[in-house]
This record gives sequence, structure tokens and C-alpha cells, in this order.
Amino acid sequence: MKHSYFVTGTDTEIGKTLVTAAFVYKLNTIKRGSASAYKPLVAGTYLNEHGIRCNEDLETYLIAQGKTIPKEDLCPYVIDFPAAPHLLAAEQGITLDLNHMVHAYQALQNKVEHVLTEGAGGFLTPINPHQDLSDFALRIQVPIILTIGIRLGCINHSLLTLEAIEKRGLKLAGWVANCIVKDMPYQSKNIDALRTRMTAPLLGTIPFLEAGLQKPVNKPYALKAIEFAAAAIQLPTS
Repeated sequence: MKHSYFVTGTDTEIGKTLVTAAFVYKLNTIKRGSASAYKPLVAGTYLNEHGIRCNEDLETYLIAQGKTIPKEDLCPYVIDFPAAPHLLAAEQGITLDLNHMVHAYQALQNKVEHVLTEGAGGFLTPINPHQDLSDFALRIQVPIILTIGIRLGCINHSLLTLEAIEKRGLKLAGWVANCIVKDMPYQSKNIDALRTRMTAPLLGTIPFLEAGLQKPVNKPYALKAIEFAAAAIQLPTS
């Protein structure tokens, strides 16, 4: 079975990268080199200890999957400042071109069996004045995995995202509950409420990452964090 998905989320900073990397890691554990992550665009870079400009998401992918695929093949647009990408692109005179994003995705498809594509921000994040990331999802036509950051407001955000996905005729393959708030009141009840309202199965609940697993500022997730998340989730069955 081909496991290629578009990993979207209820918001930004709710764990899409961790979930994407965890699925890639899980698939490569089953068959080495079979899966790669991909991201149409990233916003936000930092200088590593060698003075090389890096992006946390892309570096996390390399930790999850190894360096068999060159980093430049994983994302066609890297913007330095962490803000709404369409605004930054316009400010810098850059055109974020949907066709270029799709072509880069298709090129990666020719190199691996499974591609896990991570969106940027939420499902409707704009990429230019006329298109958003849902247009990219429509072009590649793969099932969606929704990362839900479990915090106050997550039920509403999840159902709105589900509505947007289904309105476009796309399939939700499943969702992941990522517990991003330590000791959240009614955490399990929020997850239970989502179970009764979502139209796709829960693929796993990632517990809150304790200090040793949290992602440092301007650093990728550690392999231990990716392994921890991978152990908490299961692949979709359809």
C-alpha cells in the first residue's frame, strides 16, 4: 500500500513537523529508504554552529530519514523570516508558484515510494494573492492527515478544518492528537469529544513531550523525540 499523505494542522506550532517526521521514520523502519518528507515552503531559518543557514523542519526530516535525498529536494521555497509566507514573498519580490511546488513534489515522487507532505501553518495558509495550500492539496490528490494540537479551542479548529477538507472533496485518512499543553484540564475528554465528531479514525495520541524530548529553539527535533512520536501513532489503513 502506498502511504503518501498531506499532513496539515489546526494551526501553526502544533506539531505537524513532528508528526510528519514520525510517519517517515515509521515507514523507513519498515522498508529503509522508502519514504521522504516534503514541504512546499518553509518560513524561518537560523544559523547553525557552522554558520550554515538551516530550517528546523528540514533538519528534522533529515534526522528522521537520513540524507539519501538532498535537502534542496525537500522544499522548493525557503524564506528566512518566520511569518505569513505570502506576505514575506511579496515584500521580497518572490512569487510562490503553485506549479513549481507541484513539480518539485512530483520529482521527489520519482525517487521514493512514499511522500509525506507537510503543510505550512493551517490548511488554508495563503501562498499568493489567489491561492492557498488547499490548492496544493487538490493538485497532488493524496489523503489528508490532520494534526490536532490538543489545547483550548482545538475542537472548533478541528471541525472547521475538517469542513474545509471535505468541502474540497478531499479524503481525511485520519488524525493525530498531539498533546502540546502540559497537564491540560479535560485533555482526555477533549480527545473523546473529537472522536465522536471526526469522520476519520484517530491514528494515535502523542503524549506531552517532557524536557528531554522538547525541541530546542533554533534546533530540529532529536531522534529520540521522533522515535517517541512514531511509537504513539499508527499508519492509516486506507
